[in-house]
Amino acid sequence: MSPRKNAPVAGKRPVKKEFREDQTPSSGLFFKTGCVLYAGRSAYQKIEVIDNPAFGRVLFLDGLVQTTDRDEFFYHEMLAHPALTTHPAPRKLLIVGGGDGGLLHQALAYPLERAVLCEIDPDVIEVSRTYFPWLESGLRDSRVEFVQADADAYVRRSGEMFDVILVDSSDPVGPSAVLHERGFFRRLKSRLRPGGIIAAQAGSLLFHLDSLGRTSANLKKIFGLARMYLGPAPTYPGGTWCYHYLSDRSDPFRFYSQPPPGLRYYNREIHEAAFVLPSLLRERLG
Repeated sequence: MSPRKNAPVAGKRPVKKEFREDQTPSSGLFFKTGCVLYAGRSAYQKIEVIDNPAFGRVLFLDGLVQTTDRDEFFYHEMLAHPALTTHPAPRKLLIVGGGDGGLLHQALAYPLERAVLCEIDPDVIEVSRTYFPWLESGLRDSRVEFVQADADAYVRRSGEMFDVILVDSSDPVGPSAVLHERGFFRRLKSRLRPGGIIAAQAGSLLFHLDSLGRTSANLKKIFGLARMYLGPAPTYPGGTWCYHYLSDRSDPFRFYSQPPPGLRYYNREIHEAAFVLPSLLRERLG
């Protein structure tokens, strides 16, 4: 399978251009110089990969930064490891989204028996496989099944149960909007084994306070435990990102396994500190 309307520049002189991501109506992220390695459009979105002197390779979806060589580990480590280290025996994993492979790369450090990556856009997987080769080991692991599907439709029809579900969804617009709704999280909960855990990206501490408060209130009606935690995300809006930790039985401070070796940010002390929320967020969460 190759990306649709593929426009790689391998073997050609790289095209240099400036890249801007509008993160709010009046501010954004600016990459002064970027060599375009890939530019194409899938059935769902525009996909671009650039090589930037400061951040290395950068993946854009519809003009928004998804991952960079320089800082991806902050986001992927903080989404994967809080749930996986506090589950007593994570054997079956579902990843919603995550086609760039970064989250899968982190999760496969655990003794999983099976991991399902549900990604609506297969071109994201193929482009990431080509231009982020450090992800290749995860993308070809025999424990992994790739499901090309809308995640909500997959969860509705699948009878499979999981120990841990990681939700690496895009922003709540277009086909990803449903992945932020209460009904979707109810359906995810129905796919959890007893004691299962869901970790989900929630949004920017600085720019998404209102939606963080609303979503948290809804999730507290669904799960016995609905906590929020924080981590740095330098190239995401505001630089600090929020995550949901959801379960009916799990204790987010009871560890069953050590973090895998070689992590660059996450450790137990970071884990515990991440659940200490700043006052402006506490006020919104009530």
